[in-house]
This record gives sequence, C-alpha cells and structure tokens, in this order.
Amino acid sequence: MTAHQPKKAGALQHAVELTKSIIPPVHPGGRPFILGALGATLAVRLASKRASVGAAVFTAWLAWFFREPKRVTPRRPGIAVAPADGTVSHVIEAVPPAELDLGDEPMLRVSVFLSVFDVHVQRAPGTGQVVRAVHKAGKFLSADLDEASEVNERNSLHLRTDEGHDLAVVQIAGLVARRILCHVSDGDKVLAGTTYGLIRFGSRVDLYVPAGSRVLVEPGQRTIGGETVLAELPPVG
Repeated sequence: MTAHQPKKAGALQHAVELTKSIIPPVHPGGRPFILGALGATLAVRLASKRASVGAAVFTAWLAWFFREPKRVTPRRPGIAVAPADGTVSHVIEAVPPAELDLGDEPMLRVSVFLSVFDVHVQRAPGTGQVVRAVHKAGKFLSADLDEASEVNERNSLHLRTDEGHDLAVVQIAGLVARRILCHVSDGDKVLAGTTYGLIRFGSRVDLYVPAGSRVLVEPGQRTIGGETVLAELPPVG
C-alpha cells in the first residue's frame, strides 16, 4: 500500500461523513413511497429519457419531504419543546381531547401548522412515559382551522414527564394529510426530541401544557421540532 492510499481512504471517509451531515436521513414511513417512485422512474426511463426527468424530480421531492433531520434538544428541566416543525397558528386555553381522560379543566394549547414544505415527523415534547395513546377517526378539514382540533382525524398522546407534568400532544390530519403514523403506545418511555410519529402531506400538531405554564411563542412564529422551547412548565406539587 502506498502512502497516498491511506490519504485517499481518509478523504473518501470524510466525503461520506460530510454528505451524511448535509443530506438528512429518511423516515421509515416514507421509504415505500420513495422506492415506488424510484421504480416508476426507472420504468419511465425505458420509454422516455425526457419524461424520466420529471419522475426523478418527483422521487427526489419525496425523499426531501420524508426527511428526518437530526436535532439538538435542550435538556434543562421544566420545559416543553416543539413536537413539530411549522408555524404557530394558535395559543389559547382549551380542554384536552376527551379520549385522554385528562379532565375538563382547560390547559394551554399551542397549535403548530405544518405546510407541505415542513419536516413532517413528530417529536416527543418531553422525557417521560406515554400514559395513553388513542387514535380517533374524524373529518379532514383544513388543518389551519381552529375547529380541526375537535373534529378532524387525530392521534392523541398523554405524556407524563419524569418531573410529573402531564402533557398532551395531538397529531391532526388535514385537508391533504390522510395518514397518521404513531410508533409509541401505552407505557412506552420517550426521550424529549426523539421522533415518535409522522403525518403525511400537510397537517397540524397541538401541544397541551399545564395551566400556569409560561408560553414562549406567539402566533406566526416558526418552530423547529425538538429544539424550539414552547413553554416553561410550572412547579409540580
């Protein structure tokens, strides 16, 4: 082996690591769509190279849409981080979904609207245990409407943090989104900022935090899932 070979190997490894840092991984829920589009692109190419360009662009868009970028989550106690990328659409008092059995007392609800250009994975807003996970069928109204929280198809989680806070996080289907994936169930442990689900093609995510929390975002503000601190939670007990 020549002296140049180790340098070439090191340069290749560096290039691979650099590529991984630039191109985010794909969520497993998107892989069947991407593979299907890739197969269609190859089939189209046999018939027409020109037409295959459009198919290749669509395949690349799907890979981009289902991206799952790495995030650095704040680990300080007493906070709730954004469960999704998007734009804050509402900050109001609201009763959490009845199926979670969290009672009739209003909590503070921060709603984040996801356009088709946003990252569509959902992340745990805190570290703790899933008390209850419930899927409920419903309508498919535009997710930016306030009433979507009540009538649209949704998947709701009751999360009790290690500090004893009760949080609710709700994946809501939208006008285009017709499929909600949730990878956790009752009793599962979750770490703040880790991915737990996915909504396909435009949607909304609601986070309910205890009354007395200090909400740190305003309607119209952009959030980064797993990184943006949405609220400082009140003392427990």
